[in-house]
Amino acid sequence: MIFDLGMIKKVYQRYPERIKVAREICNKPLTLSEKILYTHLWDGKAKTEYGRGKNYVDFAPDRVAMQDATAQMALLQFMQAGKSTAAVPSTVHADHLIQARMGADKDLQESLNKNNEVFNFLSSVSNKYGIGFWKPGAGIIHQVVLENYAFPGGMMIGTDSHTVNAGGLGMVAIGVGGADAVDVMAGMPWELKFPKLIGIKLTGTLSGWTSPKDVILKVAGILTVKGGTGCIVEYFGEGAKSISCTGKGTICNMGAEIGATTSTFGYDDSMRRYLSATGRADVVALADEVAEHLTGDDEVYANPEQYFDQVIEINLSELAPHVNGPFTPDLATPVSEMAVAAASNDWPTKVEWGLIGSCTNSSYEDLSRAASIAKQAVEKGLKTKAEFGINPGSEQVRFTVARDGILDAFEQLDATIFTNACGPCIGQWARAGAEKEEKNTIVHSFNRNFSKRADGNPNTHAFVTSPEMVAAIAISGNLGFNPITDTLVNEAGEEVKLDPPTGWELPEKGFAVEDNGYQAPSTNGSGIEVLVKENSERLQLLIPFAEWDGGNLTGVRLLIKAHGKCTTDHISMAGPWLRYRGHLDNISNNCLIGAVNAFGGATKFC
Repeated sequence: MIFDLGMIKKVYQRYPERIKVAREICNKPLTLSEKILYTHLWDGKAKTEYGRGKNYVDFAPDRVAMQDATAQMALLQFMQAGKSTAAVPSTVHADHLIQARMGADKDLQESLNKNNEVFNFLSSVSNKYGIGFWKPGAGIIHQVVLENYAFPGGMMIGTDSHTVNAGGLGMVAIGVGGADAVDVMAGMPWELKFPKLIGIKLTGTLSGWTSPKDVILKVAGILTVKGGTGCIVEYFGEGAKSISCTGKGTICNMGAEIGATTSTFGYDDSMRRYLSATGRADVVALADEVAEHLTGDDEVYANPEQYFDQVIEINLSELAPHVNGPFTPDLATPVSEMAVAAASNDWPTKVEWGLIGSCTNSSYEDLSRAASIAKQAVEKGLKTKAEFGINPGSEQVRFTVARDGILDAFEQLDATIFTNACGPCIGQWARAGAEKEEKNTIVHSFNRNFSKRADGNPNTHAFVTSPEMVAAIAISGNLGFNPITDTLVNEAGEEVKLDPPTGWELPEKGFAVEDNGYQAPSTNGSGIEVLVKENSERLQLLIPFAEWDGGNLTGVRLLIKAHGKCTTDHISMAGPWLRYRGHLDNISNNCLIGAVNAFGGATKFC
């Protein structure tokens, strides 16, 4: 679908003049990241050059996206702003409150039964304030944004770490807290320290078992979970142009795992193809008019060391498939070395589950490539040794892959098709036996694999890899399996070898969907009642703070100093706590309990 075309047109109309002014003030060629930042200044045209990693700058994002967990508190706050409608195009996506357990239909109904109060609130408050609402089952926020809202050269913020996924369509898209989203929806500027820039030059082309996921798994191994902090990562080069749009999205998505502010790619033919395939040919026409401004200047990419704070070069033709983990997404191991690494580190090599999906890898291309491996297994007489779970990224993707026989390939291996939602990726997984806390291994195509992340079991060793590698390893049941060189024994006792994956960047018959799950807001919400039950344990209307009395707080005690990793998972973990995201008193009991307190070295400091 196409939304907000008028807004996109206005953004592109200001591009030439604002970039011209920025280039003159900076007195140098500009990266794509700088072009987007300087065209989205709150005060309009640039008046000064901003120091990377030094100056705090006010920006004017084009849109806001919120998922159902974080949207609750954000919208409760927005209700206090005294506005009749959101100042910028905004959406809410119901994807976090659906627990994976039995399969799509039953899990969706169970979620509706348990969370109907919250969904009714989000539906009604969105309807009242001019906010688009994507119903439960419509899909994962970042896949839906890529399919419907992202556009080259735009700037958006979202109340989820992986908002950065929209960089796959050439945006500067940044994950923020709910208060930041409220500011922008209320028509206020959004402040960000002007980022440093990391340039990653991609040469060569991907082939065989190597996928876009392996690019970011390799980058994570280089930069670690902290190496991108305070930086925008900009990918460029002929190798970048050879990667599909959804593949670019995968790479940008996991940029959150290196701490990057966001990641992005320049506008190219893969984006044109994806925009056209998703019903946005009008966006292509507008973008083509300013195409020179939607990528970095030629001089930047010819001499990147002069214009980026750090430059990394990766030859895609030489890149090996990787499996990262356990317990951290930056422990990068080429698949050819995993058997030795597992033995030396005493990692369990028997794979219990293979999970494909999440906002990182749930596109048509991802599922078609993984399905090509599943289909081979059936044709060659193999049975999967591990359990299989699939989360399609959106109802549009699910409907299309079902039509094209792709889901059938997984079902022939007895895979469980979960709802179009986050599910196991965020801990929304009622995994049988997890409460026993047994040492075990799972492989998945998600983004994060911290302790307890998927199933709540601290002894689950979770490894991150591409969807096609998840399929191969799950079929083998062996973490050390290398499909490039190793063989498997089928039901007839024959040795067989899996061929490299094949798939389609986009569906040959086009995308299709009967009901995409979108609820358009009312054109006049003044008479709409926002639904919140009295004495609810899930939702709590906010009461404005009393006016400041002019005095300062003194004698305040420091309760915790976080030691080591402190991601959004550690600050306010998901899983069972998601139910309280709209209740300030109850969710406060979860604050920082996952972080290690420097005073004593334990978690659950309270």
